[in-house]
Amino acid sequence: MKIKRILISQPQPTTEKSPYFEVADKYKVQLDFFQFIRVEGVSSKDFRASRVNILEYTAVIFNSRTAIDHFFRICEELRVQVPDTMKYFCTSESIAVYLQKYIVYRKRKIFYGQKTMEDLVDILVKHKEEKYLVPTSTVHNDEIPALLKQYNLTFMKAFFYKTLSSELSHLNLKDFDMLVFYSPAGIDSLFTNFPNFVQDETFIGTFGPNTAKAGEKAGLRIDLKVPSPEFPSMTMALDKFIGELCKKSGK
Repeated sequence: MKIKRILISQPQPTTEKSPYFEVADKYKVQLDFFQFIRVEGVSSKDFRASRVNILEYTAVIFNSRTAIDHFFRICEELRVQVPDTMKYFCTSESIAVYLQKYIVYRKRKIFYGQKTMEDLVDILVKHKEEKYLVPTSTVHNDEIPALLKQYNLTFMKAFFYKTLSSELSHLNLKDFDMLVFYSPAGIDSLFTNFPNFVQDETFIGTFGPNTAKAGEKAGLRIDLKVPSPEFPSMTMALDKFIGELCKKSGK
């Protein structure tokens, strides 16, 4: 079976030099981008009702730019003056640099890992006296809380934003030969919008182990799991996957 059209459950890249477009051009495949999930901030009223006092914590752990945006939004709405002594721990350098949008970067204590939460563990343990606040979504995996518990670190998980399913009724999934997902919430959105979805010959690609697990739990056959040692990115994996299918079809 030759792949002609793929639905990518993410926003369309803003640059024409994206590897996605290189793959599409190489194999003459049509790529459609549509975000399966949307983010909505928790209201200051609801956050106040959770009785989380931000100033009780000495450090914040961020694993996304979205978490940063909504942390500082809530602080502004509640007129919370974040002290200069607050420490920030981020799962990657790019997330840490994003903090410049809200704070004077060089004057704050900022720490970051290479890419994952596991990379950050050694740094967190060196600061085990801190009281950590973990801003997160109402839909999330418990990787961060599990690791903090494992190392006996003091922390509080708090909901700063909601992850909701997008409205997808305008899509006809039969038009696509492959669907690509990047989060468990994307899998949930698929079945929220199409509760009677049957995979049949449609290929499914997933990024991240939690996304693959969510897909398998929902009864999907996962044809492409990323990342892997050979293919750390989805575009690299798609290049290989589509190429192999082309060879099999003799095209």
